[in-house]
Amino acid sequence: MPKMKTRKAVAARFSVTGTGKLKRSKPNKRHKLTNKTPKRKRQLRTPAFVSAGQLKTYKRMMCVE
Repeated sequence: MPKMKTRKAVAARFSVTGTGKLKRSKPNKRHKLTNKTPKRKRQLRTPAFVSAGQLKTYKRMMCVE
């Protein structure tokens, strides 16, 4: 059986925490920031985590057990 290839797009967007969760950054923080309030920009700075329903799929794409 050949080795599974890592989905590089998924590996670039998520990082695995010590407990096995997948950490991601929130969208809408790249450009057009002058129209957003400071509160919204501050909230977008904090990381988010992948939901439990998608966790198994993304881990399989990243070849993480």
